Amino acid sequence: MCVRLELVTENNELRIAVIGAGPAGVYSSDIFLRQLEKTGEGLGLGTKARIDLFEKLPVPFGLVRYGVAPDHPSIKFIADALEKTLDNPDIHLYCDVEFGKDLTVEDLLDRYDAVLFATGAVADRPLTIPGADLNGVFGAARFVEWYDGYPTGVREWPLDAEQVAVIGGGNVAMDVARELMRNADDLKARTDIPDNVYEGIKRNRIRDLHLFVRRGVAQAKFSVQELREMEKLPGVRIVVDEGDFDLDEDTVDKAGANKLTRQMVEELFAIRDLAQDMEDDGGTDYAGNPADRTYHLHFNAAPTEILGGEGTVRAIRVERTETGADGVMHHSGAFTDIPVQAVYHAIGYKPASIPGIAYDEGRTVLANDEGRILQCVGGERCDRLYATGWAKRGPVGLIGSTKSDALLIVTNMLEDLAQAPGSGRLAADRDPESIDRLLAERDVKPLGFAEWKKIDAFERAQGAKENREHKKIIDPEQMRRIARA
Repeated sequence: MCVRLELVTENNELRIAVIGAGPAGVYSSDIFLRQLEKTGEGLGLGTKARIDLFEKLPVPFGLVRYGVAPDHPSIKFIADALEKTLDNPDIHLYCDVEFGKDLTVEDLLDRYDAVLFATGAVADRPLTIPGADLNGVFGAARFVEWYDGYPTGVREWPLDAEQVAVIGGGNVAMDVARELMRNADDLKARTDIPDNVYEGIKRNRIRDLHLFVRRGVAQAKFSVQELREMEKLPGVRIVVDEGDFDLDEDTVDKAGANKLTRQMVEELFAIRDLAQDMEDDGGTDYAGNPADRTYHLHFNAAPTEILGGEGTVRAIRVERTETGADGVMHHSGAFTDIPVQAVYHAIGYKPASIPGIAYDEGRTVLANDEGRILQCVGGERCDRLYATGWAKRGPVGLIGSTKSDALLIVTNMLEDLAQAPGSGRLAADRDPESIDRLLAERDVKPLGFAEWKKIDAFERAQGAKENREHKKIIDPEQMRRIARA
């Protein structure tokens, strides 16, 4: 007991490394410090910790900055909250530092008592229907990277198709469809999109978009916010199939039992009524203005094949399905071919693997048990390693879901540290400047919170020139020059 008290009273703070400065990593850092302050004395850990937050990109915020459509009004509030968390003397931001390239597991375990992986997803789940390899078939992840200005993403995007299909029944599919139907000037006025995205959307030739959801109205996974944003697209008329809304009593009861599902279904019925009004008014948008683009919303429609000619997309074949109240989908054998020249699939992301850590291909997560990573590559036992967010549970849940996830993982981390020798002080190298020396020896030049504030100030200044709040920089070298100026 004397040793434990001596370690704590000498201000020998716990040292935690977090990999990934997106919402999962930032929320976890904040919750760790708060929970340690609340429970640390009772656990024998003390109440002080230093958290070093490593991010491979030159800027923080991950999914909020690069994975959510730019016209979501909630982005600004989430980003502001994350920034306030980072402005904490106990949290040290290391952007432009890539785990697996600049740092290894061994480097971190030598210097930190625990390591938490909060990495996200960078790849699409593959589309496996025939024709998925044709030119003109795109995964949502790459398109999202383009319109969000991801530093290593493509700078040009082909938007020459007049008829487009989007496959998916969740919010990412809705984001993709909405951005494809956006008016460029309206989007620019409301968001931080960079010039290349504005010019690309301005040249967009789309006239008809078909969103295909395999199951029924009551089984979609849209948020009410997404649906309301879809309703108010300037110049866009919505078309639905009235038959999709003929729900039996069991389905209605099942949907009504869950608050979020009930709200979604109610909003979809409001969209059905809006679509009827648009038709009655002669083909108008939500404001009663003439529409020059049409958004077709299809339920119980399962794409089965992408048809091509000369290696490019020409049409999509869709099977009519039936979905019971239990959510089980049944095939009808009735097919329809719809002409399209491009297909986007938003059927899920695949969280990134981590060098040295075992990966669960079935669940597409880092192999873990309640966030504890127990197995490294080769079957060796992993100690003091944890996962949260999509790395732990897969690409499900909204950004807010990461908070409850983080609380569970942090609780497990604190319990494990409390049961470890030396009041959880497990790292051999406890010099807080050791990590900086190691990075300097490897010619790695991190960008910290102060550098991020320079980038943010520059983006705000560029936006102000165009009467916008913000204008995003996309070139990583430009970010580095601004940060180090």
